Amino acid sequence: MSASWSAIGAPAPQAKVPAESLSNYDLILQCQAGLRPSKTAFAELIRRYQSHVDKVLYHLAPDWSDRADLAQEVWIRVYRNVKRLQEPEKFRGWLSRIATNLFYDELRKRKRVDSPLSLDAPRTLDDGEMDWELASDGPGPSEDLVTREFYDQLRAAIADLPEVFRTTIVLREIEGMAYEEIAEITGVSLGTVKSRIARARQRLQSQLQTYLDG
Repeated sequence: MSASWSAIGAPAPQAKVPAESLSNYDLILQCQAGLRPSKTAFAELIRRYQSHVDKVLYHLAPDWSDRADLAQEVWIRVYRNVKRLQEPEKFRGWLSRIATNLFYDELRKRKRVDSPLSLDAPRTLDDGEMDWELASDGPGPSEDLVTREFYDQLRAAIADLPEVFRTTIVLREIEGMAYEEIAEITGVSLGTVKSRIARARQRLQSQLQTYLDG
């Protein structure tokens, strides 16, 4: 059921703009208006950021078969708490924090000690789930095969990292977050974040040295 923006006091000019035409910032503001987010605005929010949630959860839990259920729970939490977000421009980092915290909540429930390397994880690269694209002038079949093999190995190497290392390296190298943001999300000191990232990079480089040398 659509919300009546005039009835809840939202600015009339913004109410006339379709949700899909709003900037990310204005879309967040529209989702924060009223008692709860409108169905249309929130659906657009999900459309824009679903791949981001999927990517975060994929790299944190590549061997979990119920990631779709976790993603759904992420959006339930967003729906319930989006009005509490004080800085709409930081929505992406806030969303990552929700996904990461949910992952750790579930991890504690399962009492998992280590995350085994999954050799059966999906390996498709063209569905938007993995953002490992390289700038290229159109590689030939052999180059494309080498690239795919490298990123398959990289993905497996990330999956094989201890949980704390995997989280920091995913947030830093894949999500592009600042060290300070990662420290806030993971609840550790800035020095610990830098140390974990350095150690994660060292382990990945060691495992992928053959490809890096080639």
